[in-house]
Amino acid sequence: MVGAGASGVFASYEFTKLGTSAKILMIDMGKRVEKRNCPIKEGKVDKCIFCKPCCHIMCGFGGAGALSDGKYNITNNFGGDLHKYLGKEKATELMEYVDKVLCEFDNNESKLYTTASGALKTMALRNNLHLLDAQVRHFGTDRNLKILQKMQDYIEKKVEILYNTKVVDVETSDDGFKVMTEDNEEYFCKDLILSAGRSGSAWVSEICKKNDINLKSNKVDIGVRVELPCEIFKHITDEVYESKIVYQTDKYNDLVRTFCMNPYGEVVAENTNGVVTVNGHAYAAKEKQTENTNFALLVSNTFTEPFKNSNEYGEIIARLSNMLGGGILLQRFGDLIKGRRSNERRMLKCFTRPTLKATPGDLSLVIPKRQLDSIIEMIYALDKIAPGTANEDTLLYGVEVKFYNSVVEVDENAETKVKGLYCIGDGSGVTHSLSQASASGVHLARILTEKYGKK
Repeated sequence: MVGAGASGVFASYEFTKLGTSAKILMIDMGKRVEKRNCPIKEGKVDKCIFCKPCCHIMCGFGGAGALSDGKYNITNNFGGDLHKYLGKEKATELMEYVDKVLCEFDNNESKLYTTASGALKTMALRNNLHLLDAQVRHFGTDRNLKILQKMQDYIEKKVEILYNTKVVDVETSDDGFKVMTEDNEEYFCKDLILSAGRSGSAWVSEICKKNDINLKSNKVDIGVRVELPCEIFKHITDEVYESKIVYQTDKYNDLVRTFCMNPYGEVVAENTNGVVTVNGHAYAAKEKQTENTNFALLVSNTFTEPFKNSNEYGEIIARLSNMLGGGILLQRFGDLIKGRRSNERRMLKCFTRPTLKATPGDLSLVIPKRQLDSIIEMIYALDKIAPGTANEDTLLYGVEVKFYNSVVEVDENAETKVKGLYCIGDGSGVTHSLSQASASGVHLARILTEKYGKK
């Protein structure tokens, strides 16, 4: 298995639990979960220093989800298309199983939220906003890391894990696969699972192209991370924790959505393939919580033929932000509306204190007009259900980009046209969430355990 993200972790867990007779090796370019630390979060540096060989927020045991706020959305309404391969009932069953496993490692201390509130839905609909149905399990970054530590200890009873090891190439033959690392080591196997996650998207695409496996890529989400006082969204977050709200703009008929809401959380930087973007985390422990809530506002961009480089498009916009801000750009909403850049003097007068040190600047010089207009319209729409969203001191960090991995052509068993070569998790482009990625790992592990049998 190449990659120890959510799908790889849960595949390994299920292999271990079922007692498969197969000999399993999982390889990841990152570190053990307890050794994953971001220098920014530790207060050692102010800006991303491009840790080598990889970003510790993105790589290592648990993948990009390890240092997230530990939010698992149990739904087929967003987060990927696993249900198109397995059916909605089977996909939901697998996500619920993942939830059960996580809660067992957490001693059943976390809370399950739901967006089934009629009152909240009604309020949203009256203002042309659409609240998507989901169950949300929130662990918090701190508890999420403890869960993964326990899973790591459990998995290592059965699965051999190589850390700090970068796989550079894969060769196929009639006998199986040869996996080659950056250190000139070679490993041979009959079945190979690509579970490289989002950070491994470019590499997965290369392997697929090399083996004539069809790929489809035409989508990218571009936006900002919003930060404001937690009181503004408290009536929503206390009830559902995370609200997935979709809005269709009047000006362009574009879809804008909220994403990754973090009550009492903090804004963080992350590095994907050398590009620094923003994300958000939240903690369960009261002493680690902040006075702010943050969430992303993302504009969905789906391109048509002949354009096929959607991720590159998003990456260029992110690199422009990095170029202007030396990393992450930050702007007050009031300054954006007035057509002026935020600067140090204006930020000193800002009542909302940023949780991430970023460079004050002008997002209109980075984000294309269409997307920026849509984001502004969405902020005013949210202000109707959460008054204060459109306050002058609402903070906007740029840019946030959600890269969609190219969708790898696989069957219902996650197998490609190359016999014995499987692709799961976000690296496959089929899933986009922790719940669905984890579920895909469980599904494949059960299939391969049937193939190899149990001890």
